[in-house]
Amino acid sequence: MIVISQYFIELLYLFVMFSMWFSVIISLVLMVGAIASFYVEQRQPLHIPTETSHLPSVTIFVPAHNEALVIATTVRRILRMNYPADKLHLLVINDNSSDETGEQLRLVQREFPERPFQVLTTTAENGGKGKAHALNLALETVTTDLIAIYDADAAPEKNALLLLVLKYLESTEYVAVYGRNKARNRNRNFLTKSINLELIVSQRIIHTGRWFLFRLGQIPGTNFIIEREFLQKIGGWDTAALTEDTDLGFAILQAGKKIALETRSEAYQQEPETLAVYMKQRKRWAKGNFYVVVKNFRHFFGSEYSWRIKLELFFYTATYFWFLLTVIISDILFLAGILGIILSPFFPTLAQILHLRIYLNFTAAWICLALIYALQINLALAFDKGQSTIENFLLSFITYFTYSQLFLVISLQALVSFIGDKLFKREFKWEKTKRF
Repeated sequence: MIVISQYFIELLYLFVMFSMWFSVIISLVLMVGAIASFYVEQRQPLHIPTETSHLPSVTIFVPAHNEALVIATTVRRILRMNYPADKLHLLVINDNSSDETGEQLRLVQREFPERPFQVLTTTAENGGKGKAHALNLALETVTTDLIAIYDADAAPEKNALLLLVLKYLESTEYVAVYGRNKARNRNRNFLTKSINLELIVSQRIIHTGRWFLFRLGQIPGTNFIIEREFLQKIGGWDTAALTEDTDLGFAILQAGKKIALETRSEAYQQEPETLAVYMKQRKRWAKGNFYVVVKNFRHFFGSEYSWRIKLELFFYTATYFWFLLTVIISDILFLAGILGIILSPFFPTLAQILHLRIYLNFTAAWICLALIYALQINLALAFDKGQSTIENFLLSFITYFTYSQLFLVISLQALVSFIGDKLFKREFKWEKTKRF
Protein backbone atom coordinates (compact mmCIF):
# COMPACT_ATOMS: atom_id res chain seq x y z
CA MET A 1 0.00 0.00 0.00
CA ILE A 2 2.84 2.36 0.87
CA VAL A 3 4.58 1.58 -2.44
CA ILE A 4 1.37 2.33 -4.40
CA SER A 5 0.91 5.59 -2.50
CA GLN A 6 4.52 6.59 -3.15
CA TYR A 7 4.16 5.84 -6.86
CA PHE A 8 0.98 7.91 -7.08
CA ILE A 9 2.58 10.84 -5.25
CA GLU A 10 5.61 10.62 -7.57
CA LEU A 11 3.33 10.88 -10.60
CA LEU A 12 1.60 13.91 -9.11
CA TYR A 13 4.95 15.61 -8.43
CA LEU A 14 6.11 14.84 -11.96
CA PHE A 15 2.93 16.19 -13.54
CA VAL A 16 2.90 19.36 -11.46
CA MET A 17 6.59 20.16 -11.86
CA PHE A 18 6.48 19.64 -15.63
CA SER A 19 3.37 21.83 -15.86
CA MET A 20 4.84 24.57 -13.68
CA TRP A 21 8.09 24.75 -15.63
CA PHE A 22 6.17 24.72 -18.90
CA SER A 23 4.07 27.67 -17.73
CA VAL A 24 7.27 29.46 -16.67
CA ILE A 25 8.68 28.98 -20.19
CA ILE A 26 5.48 30.38 -21.73
CA SER A 27 5.64 33.39 -19.41
CA LEU A 28 9.28 34.04 -20.24
CA VAL A 29 8.64 33.76 -23.99
CA LEU A 30 5.76 36.23 -23.82
CA MET A 31 7.85 38.62 -21.71
CA VAL A 32 10.62 38.54 -24.32
CA GLY A 33 8.04 39.32 -26.99
CA ALA A 34 6.61 42.18 -24.93
CA ILE A 35 10.06 43.69 -24.35
CA ALA A 36 10.88 43.49 -28.07
CA SER A 37 7.54 45.06 -28.94
CA PHE A 38 8.10 47.89 -26.47
CA TYR A 39 11.46 48.83 -27.98
CA VAL A 40 10.10 48.66 -31.52
CA GLU A 41 7.21 50.88 -30.47
CA GLN A 42 9.59 53.41 -28.90
CA ARG A 43 11.38 53.79 -32.25
CA GLN A 44 8.11 54.53 -34.04
CA PRO A 45 6.81 57.94 -32.92
CA LEU A 46 3.06 58.41 -32.85
CA HIS A 47 1.83 60.18 -35.99
CA ILE A 48 -1.68 61.64 -36.16
CA PRO A 49 -2.53 62.45 -39.79
CA THR A 50 -4.15 65.76 -40.73
CA GLU A 51 -5.50 64.38 -44.01
CA THR A 52 -8.55 62.25 -43.22
CA SER A 53 -10.37 61.88 -46.53
CA HIS A 54 -9.14 58.27 -46.88
CA LEU A 55 -10.56 57.16 -43.52
CA PRO A 56 -13.51 54.73 -43.61
CA SER A 57 -16.88 55.42 -42.02
CA VAL A 58 -17.43 53.99 -38.53
CA THR A 59 -20.49 53.33 -36.42
CA ILE A 60 -19.85 53.02 -32.70
CA PHE A 61 -22.12 50.62 -30.82
CA VAL A 62 -22.63 51.23 -27.10
CA PRO A 63 -24.85 48.54 -25.54
CA ALA A 64 -26.49 49.86 -22.37
CA HIS A 65 -28.77 48.01 -19.97
CA ASN A 66 -29.46 50.00 -16.78
CA GLU A 67 -26.34 52.12 -17.22
CA ALA A 68 -27.60 55.46 -15.86
CA LEU A 69 -24.56 55.82 -13.59
CA VAL A 70 -22.00 55.81 -16.41
CA ILE A 71 -23.63 56.23 -19.82
CA ALA A 72 -23.57 60.04 -20.02
CA THR A 73 -19.84 60.22 -19.30
CA THR A 74 -19.10 57.52 -21.86
CA VAL A 75 -21.14 59.17 -24.64
CA ARG A 76 -19.49 62.53 -23.98
CA ARG A 77 -16.04 60.95 -24.27
CA ILE A 78 -16.98 59.25 -27.53
CA LEU A 79 -18.41 62.42 -29.08
CA ARG A 80 -15.20 64.28 -28.27
CA MET A 81 -12.92 61.72 -29.92
CA ASN A 82 -10.63 62.81 -32.73
CA TYR A 83 -12.35 61.34 -35.79
CA PRO A 84 -14.03 63.12 -38.72
CA ALA A 85 -17.56 63.96 -37.59
CA ASP A 86 -19.04 63.20 -41.01
CA LYS A 87 -17.61 59.66 -40.87
CA LEU A 88 -18.45 58.88 -37.26
CA HIS A 89 -21.88 57.59 -36.26
CA LEU A 90 -22.91 56.76 -32.71
CA LEU A 91 -25.62 54.22 -31.92
CA VAL A 92 -26.48 53.60 -28.26
CA ILE A 93 -28.63 50.54 -27.61
CA ASN A 94 -30.80 51.36 -24.60
CA ASP A 95 -31.59 47.71 -23.99
CA ASN A 96 -34.76 47.33 -21.92
CA SER A 97 -33.44 49.61 -19.19
CA SER A 98 -35.60 50.21 -16.12
CA ASP A 99 -33.47 53.03 -14.69
CA GLU A 100 -32.74 56.54 -15.99
CA THR A 101 -30.47 55.47 -18.89
CA GLY A 102 -32.88 57.02 -21.43
CA GLU A 103 -33.08 60.32 -19.53
CA GLN A 104 -29.28 60.52 -19.32
CA LEU A 105 -29.00 59.99 -23.08
CA ARG A 106 -31.54 62.72 -23.80
CA LEU A 107 -29.56 65.06 -21.56
CA VAL A 108 -26.40 64.45 -23.59
CA GLN A 109 -28.29 64.90 -26.84
CA ARG A 110 -29.29 68.39 -25.69
CA GLU A 111 -25.66 69.13 -24.78
CA PHE A 112 -24.42 68.19 -28.26
CA PRO A 113 -27.06 69.42 -30.73
CA GLU A 114 -24.40 69.60 -33.46
CA ARG A 115 -23.52 65.93 -32.99
CA PRO A 116 -26.78 63.99 -33.29
CA PHE A 117 -26.59 60.33 -32.35
CA GLN A 118 -29.11 57.53 -32.55
CA VAL A 119 -30.63 55.69 -29.62
CA LEU A 120 -32.10 52.26 -30.29
CA THR A 121 -34.52 51.51 -27.45
CA THR A 122 -35.69 47.95 -26.87
CA THR A 123 -38.39 46.53 -24.64
CA ALA A 124 -38.87 43.28 -22.74
CA GLU A 125 -40.36 41.79 -25.91
CA ASN A 126 -37.41 42.39 -28.25
CA GLY A 127 -34.56 43.17 -25.86
CA GLY A 128 -33.03 42.52 -22.47
CA LYS A 129 -31.51 39.27 -23.70
CA GLY A 130 -27.84 40.06 -23.27
CA LYS A 131 -25.09 42.05 -24.92
CA ALA A 132 -24.77 39.83 -28.02
CA HIS A 133 -28.50 40.10 -28.76
CA ALA A 134 -28.41 43.90 -28.38
CA LEU A 135 -25.44 44.18 -30.72
CA ASN A 136 -27.16 42.01 -33.33
CA LEU A 137 -30.20 44.29 -33.27
CA ALA A 138 -27.93 47.27 -33.92
CA LEU A 139 -26.07 45.40 -36.67
CA GLU A 140 -29.28 45.17 -38.70
CA THR A 141 -29.49 48.97 -38.97
CA VAL A 142 -26.01 50.08 -40.13
CA THR A 143 -24.19 50.40 -43.46
CA THR A 144 -20.82 51.92 -42.48
CA ASP A 145 -17.50 50.26 -43.37
CA LEU A 146 -16.52 49.53 -39.79
CA ILE A 147 -18.19 48.97 -36.44
CA ALA A 148 -16.57 49.94 -33.16
CA ILE A 149 -17.63 48.59 -29.78
CA TYR A 150 -17.37 50.51 -26.52
CA ASP A 151 -19.01 49.29 -23.33
CA ALA A 152 -21.25 51.67 -21.40
CA ASP A 153 -18.52 52.29 -18.81
CA ALA A 154 -15.81 53.01 -21.39
CA ALA A 155 -13.71 56.16 -21.38
CA PRO A 156 -11.71 56.10 -24.63
CA GLU A 157 -8.73 58.39 -25.10
CA LYS A 158 -9.10 61.14 -27.70
CA ASN A 159 -7.26 59.24 -30.47
CA ALA A 160 -8.32 55.71 -29.46
CA LEU A 161 -10.62 55.11 -32.43
CA LEU A 162 -8.40 56.86 -34.98
CA LEU A 163 -5.42 54.70 -34.01
CA LEU A 164 -7.49 51.53 -34.38
CA VAL A 165 -8.60 52.57 -37.86
CA LEU A 166 -5.08 53.52 -38.96
CA LYS A 167 -3.87 50.08 -37.86
CA TYR A 168 -6.71 48.43 -39.76
CA LEU A 169 -5.66 50.21 -42.97
CA GLU A 170 -2.15 48.70 -42.76
CA SER A 171 -3.20 45.27 -44.09
CA THR A 172 -6.10 43.61 -45.89
CA GLU A 173 -5.54 40.60 -43.61
CA TYR A 174 -6.88 42.56 -40.65
CA VAL A 175 -10.61 42.15 -40.19
CA ALA A 176 -10.53 43.58 -36.65
CA VAL A 177 -8.24 45.71 -34.49
CA TYR A 178 -8.26 46.12 -30.73
CA GLY A 179 -6.49 48.37 -28.27
CA ARG A 180 -5.68 48.42 -24.58
CA ASN A 181 -8.12 48.79 -21.71
CA LYS A 182 -7.18 50.24 -18.34
CA ALA A 183 -8.87 50.36 -14.94
CA ARG A 184 -10.36 53.81 -14.29
CA ASN A 185 -11.13 53.04 -10.61
CA ARG A 186 -7.93 51.15 -9.82
CA ASN A 187 -7.17 52.93 -6.53
CA ARG A 188 -10.55 52.27 -4.91
CA ASN A 189 -9.56 49.30 -2.72
CA PHE A 190 -7.40 46.17 -2.58
CA LEU A 191 -9.62 44.35 -5.06
CA THR A 192 -9.48 47.07 -7.73
CA LYS A 193 -5.74 47.43 -7.21
CA SER A 194 -5.34 43.68 -7.76
CA ILE A 195 -7.55 43.76 -10.86
CA ASN A 196 -5.42 46.63 -12.14
CA LEU A 197 -2.27 44.50 -11.90
CA GLU A 198 -3.98 41.63 -13.70
CA LEU A 199 -5.20 43.99 -16.43
CA ILE A 200 -1.76 45.54 -16.95
CA VAL A 201 -0.12 42.11 -17.30
CA SER A 202 -2.82 41.02 -19.73
CA GLN A 203 -2.48 44.17 -21.84
CA ARG A 204 1.25 44.86 -21.60
CA ILE A 205 2.69 41.33 -21.57
CA ILE A 206 0.28 38.64 -22.74
CA HIS A 207 -1.53 40.44 -25.56
CA THR A 208 1.56 42.33 -26.66
CA GLY A 209 3.81 39.27 -26.58
CA ARG A 210 1.31 37.13 -28.49
CA TRP A 211 0.86 39.75 -31.19
CA PHE A 212 4.55 40.52 -31.62
CA LEU A 213 5.67 36.88 -31.75
CA PHE A 214 2.73 35.12 -33.43
CA ARG A 215 0.55 37.88 -34.90
CA LEU A 216 -2.19 36.45 -32.73
CA GLY A 217 -4.81 38.87 -31.43
CA GLN A 218 -7.84 38.54 -29.20
CA ILE A 219 -11.15 40.41 -29.33
CA PRO A 220 -11.85 42.21 -26.03
CA GLY A 221 -15.28 43.30 -24.87
CA THR A 222 -14.60 46.97 -25.61
CA ASN A 223 -12.30 49.30 -27.57
CA PHE A 224 -12.14 47.36 -30.84
CA ILE A 225 -13.27 47.75 -34.45
CA ILE A 226 -14.42 45.13 -36.94
CA GLU A 227 -15.55 45.07 -40.56
CA ARG A 228 -19.32 45.34 -40.87
CA GLU A 229 -19.47 43.07 -43.92
CA PHE A 230 -17.54 40.33 -42.13
CA LEU A 231 -19.86 40.52 -39.13
CA GLN A 232 -22.94 40.26 -41.29
CA LYS A 233 -21.41 37.41 -43.28
CA ILE A 234 -20.94 35.27 -40.16
CA GLY A 235 -24.38 36.16 -38.81
CA GLY A 236 -23.26 38.58 -36.11
CA TRP A 237 -22.59 37.63 -32.51
CA ASP A 238 -23.44 34.24 -30.99
CA THR A 239 -26.23 34.97 -28.51
CA ALA A 240 -25.55 31.69 -26.67
CA ALA A 241 -22.01 32.80 -25.82
CA LEU A 242 -21.64 34.51 -22.44
CA THR A 243 -18.29 35.81 -23.69
CA GLU A 244 -19.40 36.98 -27.12
CA ASP A 245 -16.06 38.73 -27.64
CA THR A 246 -14.02 35.54 -27.25
CA ASP A 247 -16.40 33.66 -29.53
CA LEU A 248 -16.10 36.39 -32.19
CA GLY A 249 -12.31 36.13 -32.02
CA PHE A 250 -12.47 32.43 -32.83
CA ALA A 251 -14.84 33.12 -35.74
CA ILE A 252 -12.28 35.55 -37.19
CA LEU A 253 -9.44 33.05 -36.83
CA GLN A 254 -11.59 30.32 -38.35
CA ALA A 255 -12.06 32.54 -41.40
CA GLY A 256 -8.27 32.79 -41.80
CA LYS A 257 -8.18 36.50 -40.91
CA LYS A 258 -6.13 38.36 -38.31
CA ILE A 259 -7.06 40.41 -35.26
CA ALA A 260 -4.45 43.17 -35.00
CA LEU A 261 -3.30 44.88 -31.82
CA GLU A 262 -2.80 48.64 -31.71
CA THR A 263 -0.88 49.14 -28.50
CA ARG A 264 -1.31 52.92 -28.40
CA SER A 265 -5.12 52.92 -28.52
CA GLU A 266 -6.31 53.10 -24.92
CA ALA A 267 -9.65 53.24 -23.14
CA TYR A 268 -10.54 53.14 -19.47
CA GLN A 269 -13.14 50.84 -17.95
CA GLN A 270 -14.76 50.50 -14.53
CA GLU A 271 -13.80 47.38 -12.57
CA PRO A 272 -15.85 45.62 -9.86
CA GLU A 273 -15.39 47.20 -6.44
CA THR A 274 -16.87 44.42 -4.31
CA LEU A 275 -15.97 40.75 -4.14
CA ALA A 276 -19.56 39.64 -4.86
CA VAL A 277 -19.74 41.65 -8.09
CA TYR A 278 -16.27 40.49 -9.11
CA MET A 279 -17.04 36.82 -8.53
CA LYS A 280 -20.27 37.08 -10.50
CA GLN A 281 -18.52 38.77 -13.44
CA ARG A 282 -15.60 36.37 -13.57
CA LYS A 283 -17.83 33.32 -13.22
CA ARG A 284 -19.73 34.51 -16.31
CA TRP A 285 -16.44 34.99 -18.14
CA ALA A 286 -15.21 31.52 -17.18
CA LYS A 287 -18.51 29.85 -18.16
CA GLY A 288 -18.43 31.71 -21.45
CA ASN A 289 -14.88 30.59 -22.14
CA PHE A 290 -15.76 26.96 -21.35
CA TYR A 291 -18.55 27.25 -23.92
CA VAL A 292 -16.20 28.72 -26.54
CA VAL A 293 -13.53 26.05 -25.96
CA VAL A 294 -16.06 23.22 -26.30
CA LYS A 295 -17.65 24.85 -29.35
CA ASN A 296 -14.30 25.25 -31.12
CA PHE A 297 -12.50 22.14 -29.89
CA ARG A 298 -12.83 20.49 -33.31
CA HIS A 299 -10.37 23.07 -34.66
CA PHE A 300 -7.57 21.19 -32.91
CA PHE A 301 -7.97 18.52 -35.57
CA GLY A 302 -7.76 18.75 -39.33
CA SER A 303 -5.26 20.45 -41.60
CA GLU A 304 -7.90 22.87 -42.92
CA TYR A 305 -7.71 24.86 -39.68
CA SER A 306 -4.92 27.42 -39.28
CA TRP A 307 -2.16 27.08 -36.71
CA ARG A 308 -3.27 30.35 -35.13
CA ILE A 309 -6.67 29.02 -34.13
CA LYS A 310 -5.01 25.87 -32.79
CA LEU A 311 -2.60 28.01 -30.75
CA GLU A 312 -5.47 30.13 -29.43
CA LEU A 313 -7.35 26.98 -28.44
CA PHE A 314 -4.24 25.73 -26.70
CA PHE A 315 -3.99 28.94 -24.65
CA TYR A 316 -7.61 28.69 -23.51
CA THR A 317 -7.55 24.94 -22.91
CA ALA A 318 -4.30 25.18 -20.98
CA THR A 319 -5.62 28.03 -18.83
CA TYR A 320 -9.02 26.58 -17.94
CA PHE A 321 -8.20 22.88 -17.82
CA TRP A 322 -4.50 21.98 -17.68
CA PHE A 323 -3.14 24.84 -15.57
CA LEU A 324 -6.26 24.92 -13.42
CA LEU A 325 -5.70 21.26 -12.52
CA THR A 326 -2.01 21.98 -11.96
CA VAL A 327 -2.68 24.80 -9.51
CA ILE A 328 -5.18 22.71 -7.56
CA ILE A 329 -2.80 19.75 -7.24
CA SER A 330 0.22 21.96 -6.48
CA ASP A 331 -1.64 23.76 -3.67
CA ILE A 332 -2.70 20.41 -2.19
CA LEU A 333 0.85 19.03 -2.41
CA PHE A 334 2.30 22.19 -0.90
CA LEU A 335 -0.03 22.10 2.10
CA ALA A 336 0.32 18.30 2.45
CA GLY A 337 4.10 18.64 2.47
CA ILE A 338 4.00 21.20 5.28
CA LEU A 339 1.70 18.92 7.24
CA GLY A 340 4.00 15.96 6.53
CA ILE A 341 7.06 17.83 7.84
CA ILE A 342 5.20 18.68 11.04
CA LEU A 343 3.89 15.15 11.61
CA SER A 344 6.84 13.11 10.30
CA PRO A 345 8.49 12.73 13.75
CA PHE A 346 5.32 11.03 14.96
CA PHE A 347 4.48 9.14 11.76
CA PRO A 348 7.76 8.13 10.01
CA THR A 349 5.97 6.41 7.11
CA LEU A 350 4.25 9.70 6.26
CA ALA A 351 7.54 11.26 5.20
CA GLN A 352 8.21 8.22 3.04
CA ILE A 353 4.80 8.41 1.35
CA LEU A 354 4.94 12.15 0.73
CA HIS A 355 8.52 12.02 -0.60
CA LEU A 356 9.66 14.95 1.49
CA ARG A 357 13.00 15.06 -0.37
CA ILE A 358 11.19 15.46 -3.66
CA TYR A 359 8.93 17.96 -1.92
CA LEU A 360 11.88 20.31 -1.44
CA ASN A 361 12.49 20.35 -5.21
CA PHE A 362 8.80 20.86 -5.80
CA THR A 363 8.76 23.76 -3.33
CA ALA A 364 11.69 25.38 -5.15
CA ALA A 365 9.74 25.18 -8.43
CA TRP A 366 6.62 26.52 -6.69
CA ILE A 367 8.57 29.50 -5.32
CA CYS A 368 10.12 30.07 -8.76
CA LEU A 369 6.64 30.23 -10.27
CA ALA A 370 5.63 32.86 -7.70
CA LEU A 371 8.74 34.90 -8.51
CA ILE A 372 8.04 34.71 -12.26
CA TYR A 373 4.49 35.85 -11.51
CA ALA A 374 5.85 38.90 -9.65
CA LEU A 375 8.49 39.53 -12.33
CA GLN A 376 5.84 39.52 -15.04
CA ILE A 377 3.75 42.05 -13.14
CA ASN A 378 6.66 44.39 -12.47
CA LEU A 379 7.82 44.23 -16.08
CA ALA A 380 4.31 45.19 -17.17
CA LEU A 381 4.26 48.01 -14.61
CA ALA A 382 7.53 49.37 -16.01
CA PHE A 383 5.87 49.65 -19.44
CA ASP A 384 2.87 51.56 -18.06
CA LYS A 385 3.50 55.18 -17.10
CA GLY A 386 2.99 55.93 -13.42
CA GLN A 387 2.29 52.32 -12.42
CA SER A 388 5.72 51.23 -11.23
CA THR A 389 5.36 52.13 -7.54
CA ILE A 390 6.46 50.64 -4.24
CA GLU A 391 2.85 49.77 -3.43
CA ASN A 392 2.37 47.88 -6.70
CA PHE A 393 5.71 46.14 -6.22
CA LEU A 394 4.55 44.77 -2.86
CA LEU A 395 1.13 43.90 -4.26
CA SER A 396 2.78 41.85 -7.01
CA PHE A 397 3.88 39.35 -4.35
CA ILE A 398 0.83 39.57 -2.09
CA THR A 399 -1.68 38.97 -4.89
CA TYR A 400 -0.09 35.63 -5.82
CA PHE A 401 -1.19 34.18 -2.48
CA THR A 402 -4.51 36.04 -2.32
CA TYR A 403 -6.16 37.49 -5.41
CA SER A 404 -4.77 35.02 -7.96
CA GLN A 405 -6.05 32.08 -5.91
CA LEU A 406 -9.62 33.26 -6.56
CA PHE A 407 -9.13 31.85 -10.06
CA LEU A 408 -9.47 28.36 -8.59
CA VAL A 409 -12.78 29.02 -6.87
CA ILE A 410 -14.25 30.93 -9.82
CA SER A 411 -13.19 28.40 -12.45
CA LEU A 412 -14.43 25.40 -10.47
CA GLN A 413 -17.78 27.09 -9.79
CA ALA A 414 -18.09 28.00 -13.47
CA LEU A 415 -17.17 24.47 -14.60
CA VAL A 416 -19.76 22.87 -12.31
CA SER A 417 -22.38 25.36 -13.48
CA PHE A 418 -21.46 24.84 -17.13
CA ILE A 419 -21.72 21.04 -16.84
CA GLY A 420 -25.02 21.41 -14.98
CA ASP A 421 -26.37 23.63 -17.75
CA LYS A 422 -25.46 20.99 -20.31
CA LEU A 423 -26.86 18.05 -18.34
CA PHE A 424 -30.13 19.70 -17.37
CA LYS A 425 -30.46 21.72 -20.59
CA ARG A 426 -30.60 25.00 -18.69
CA GLU A 427 -30.49 28.18 -20.74
CA PHE A 428 -27.35 30.29 -20.40
CA LYS A 429 -28.21 33.64 -18.83
CA TRP A 430 -26.20 36.79 -19.52
CA GLU A 431 -25.93 39.14 -16.53
CA LYS A 432 -24.39 42.60 -16.67
CA THR A 433 -21.73 43.81 -14.27
CA LYS A 434 -22.94 46.22 -11.61
CA ARG A 435 -21.65 49.80 -11.93
CA PHE A 436 -20.45 52.02 -9.12
